[in-house]
Amino acid sequence: MSKLEKNKEFKEKALFNSAYELFLNKGIRNTAISDIVKKAGVAKGTFYLYFKDKYDICDKIIIEKSSELIKEAYNAVDTDGHSDYTETIIAFTDYIIEYLKQNVILLTLVHKNLSWGLFKKAIEDERNKEIEFIYEDLKKGLKENGLESQDLDEVLFMLIELIGSICYSSIIHKEPREIDEMKPILYRMIRKMVKK
Repeated sequence: MSKLEKNKEFKEKALFNSAYELFLNKGIRNTAISDIVKKAGVAKGTFYLYFKDKYDICDKIIIEKSSELIKEAYNAVDTDGHSDYTETIIAFTDYIIEYLKQNVILLTLVHKNLSWGLFKKAIEDERNKEIEFIYEDLKKGLKENGLESQDLDEVLFMLIELIGSICYSSIIHKEPREIDEMKPILYRMIRKMVKK
């Protein structure tokens, strides 16, 4: 990598990290691009070399942080050795819930964006091959668990949407109940969805 490429990468990373910290502390709405560039120590024009606007950088942050969480949950569960794939999915879900309970600020940033659309964007990102592998492995496990091939994408869609929306509503708003009260109900629903 040339010195110019290293400098570009450094600036992009500085903008990314500065935006992430500001979004967590001030919120997206209360963070201006001028705040981000000032914190990153770069000129305002430099921001636009990498991002269209603050929502573009926010989307990229959400994709990266959500992808990291999915990878972490997958790796934690992958080594768990559940003999029943349904219980692997439950353990995967539980890991995500427990992580988000401990990282409410991240959950508020991710907001309701822990979703299928976000997951698909992460899969399509060339730099994110591990998420594509996890996606294919989840589909393989569901198929081996007895689900029909034509239903795999739809079941994963429902799982991701269900987990994301319940985490947000139950952890942030405590509705319809707190997350620990919702877990048994959620896990019953997941068991019904992933078993033929």
